Amino acid sequence: MNATPSIELVCPAGGLPALKAAVDNGANCVYAGFKDDTNARNFTGLNFDEASLKQGIRYAHERGAKVLIALNTYPQSDNWSRWTAAVDRAVDYGVDAIILADLGLMDYARRAHPDLRLHLSVQGSATNYEAINFYRERFGIQRAVLPRVLSLAQVEQVVKHTPVEIEVFGFGGLCVMVEGRCALSAYATGTSPNCQGACSPGKAVRWEQTPQGMETRLNGILIDRFDEGERAGYPTICKGRFEVGEGEASDTYYAIEEPASLNTLGLLPDLARMGIRAIKIEGRQRSPAYVAQVTKIWRDAIDACLRDGERFSPKAAWMAELNKVSEGQSHTLGAYNRPWK
Repeated sequence: MNATPSIELVCPAGGLPALKAAVDNGANCVYAGFKDDTNARNFTGLNFDEASLKQGIRYAHERGAKVLIALNTYPQSDNWSRWTAAVDRAVDYGVDAIILADLGLMDYARRAHPDLRLHLSVQGSATNYEAINFYRERFGIQRAVLPRVLSLAQVEQVVKHTPVEIEVFGFGGLCVMVEGRCALSAYATGTSPNCQGACSPGKAVRWEQTPQGMETRLNGILIDRFDEGERAGYPTICKGRFEVGEGEASDTYYAIEEPASLNTLGLLPDLARMGIRAIKIEGRQRSPAYVAQVTKIWRDAIDACLRDGERFSPKAAWMAELNKVSEGQSHTLGAYNRPWK
């Protein structure tokens, strides 16, 4: 059984094999979604039906881990009942908490299931303690996941001024937007990731081999072109290469965001000192092998940090292994590393 440390490790489960991989390698919590647009990773082949979720909850609970369900998209007036039914189903199956972004759904969950533990999703875009305290006072939120746009000093200010548990992203893909406010994918495809749960939905994605190289397109828009042997990533507008400028002054490069994964192993002593309650690993769309590898490294690192305190230092082998599964095979501290903030 996994003992609960002072920092919980929260890992992605895009399906039952990934859930088991996370639990077996030391996750304290796994987060998952249903096979529909009530969650923000609504892709074909991902997520859980009733049977697999019940099996996953049983597997996790038998080993001392918790299961969190992400209902973190925004329902509309014509489909409201599907989101409330999803809350009811999650409770019936025995999940440990629900991760929510929509205020109306929080209100429903609190009234219909007053003993249910509620977490504020990163999709809720709460970037200051006033917003988080509002969610606590009105809806009883017990944990908030911070967007990946705050500096380390700003994160510490949030922790100091709220009794709500704070969860931060520790490793995985970055989002250049304040989560919950992205309109790029919707602009290009007509499908909103905030409502339909898919940034760059699969039906709009195309790969095509051309004389110029492998091209990736989103709803017909050229996102990137890759040379032979170059890894062709999934096409999202924010991580595409675009021609900027005109004539001789033009250049083609990652104009919005360069592919790299967030990796905060080196910040663990700071996060522990300021009282971060949980560290989240991004990647419900990634393979069970990815989940197993990343979970094992972060379990070892968190345990070492809690044991060694300020003497903690990430092992070179950990960083090398994490780089292998990082976007662009490189890592960054992202917005956390803004010393002027």
